[in-house]
Amino acid sequence: MPIFFRLRILSKAIFRYNSQRRSEMGFFLRRTNNEHPRLSQGAETKTKNEVSMSIALKQPTLTGQCVAEFLGTALMIFFGTGCVAALKVAGATFGLWEICIIWGMAVSMGIYLSAGISGAHLNPAVSIALSLFAGFEKRKLPFYISAQIAGAFCGAGLVYLLYISLFFDFEHAHHIIRGSEQSLELASVFSTYPNPAISVGQAFLVEVVITTILMGVIMALGDDSNGLPRGPLAPLLIGLLVAVIGSSMGPLTGFAMNPARDFGPKLMTFFAGWGEMAFTGGRDIPYFLVPIFAPILGACLGAAGYRALIARHLPSAAPVEHEKEAPVVRGKVQVSS
Repeated sequence: MPIFFRLRILSKAIFRYNSQRRSEMGFFLRRTNNEHPRLSQGAETKTKNEVSMSIALKQPTLTGQCVAEFLGTALMIFFGTGCVAALKVAGATFGLWEICIIWGMAVSMGIYLSAGISGAHLNPAVSIALSLFAGFEKRKLPFYISAQIAGAFCGAGLVYLLYISLFFDFEHAHHIIRGSEQSLELASVFSTYPNPAISVGQAFLVEVVITTILMGVIMALGDDSNGLPRGPLAPLLIGLLVAVIGSSMGPLTGFAMNPARDFGPKLMTFFAGWGEMAFTGGRDIPYFLVPIFAPILGACLGAAGYRALIARHLPSAAPVEHEKEAPVVRGKVQVSS
């Protein structure tokens, strides 16, 4: 018999032997699993428990959320007030648009830093509006708001600490007495004061209007059913919105739109020597009340208006059942700013 045919017969025999061994091993493994159901179920239960524990561990605690709100707000205020300090006391040459863009990017960076943990509210007005109209837990409000104000205080305080010698040099060169009405020029580095040409009532209206717009667009950007999903672009778009609002309405009130952004730095300037002037702004009605209550009212109007005028008219897909397919569950999107 030729050698070629001998090799061919031998290879077929080896193939049949290997196939038989694989079949036997497969049967043995199936039999082992069937004979020891407790072992199999125990391993499955252990795996499920491990998954459940890992999911539970990944849920942020309230403490972690407050830390995220603190750091996100502090970062936002650090960059925002830092650019104004550079303009006022360090001789930087910024125009209105450049300042607004820096503020907008500061907001975006704060959101990117904290969104995965706390939702990146960074704003008591946003937190209150979300608790009323978007399901945010009301029990967390005092903790979020305290963290936001503390973050704004520390962010402004850090800028003041880094620029402190330039502040004193500027005051000495321009004969400014800290705590006088003239010193508001430097206090405005950290918090907002109205244009001298407008009244407190007009300033209140401006803050209500611009915060209404801000909150309405934030709600839209966080709603994936309203157009294409924005995803990672949402913080940049919110920052751009802040810049646009600032460039158009900033000269009137300084576009606070955020009680923590204004009150935290005002509190810092009060302790830094500006005293009561930091809160009154030289007005008969203490101006610090305007950037607190006007943004809260505006944010609530913006959230309510979005739900009533936009969200209720958005098309929603009806659930469709398919054989041998699991039903599709549409996740609820949490809005954040």
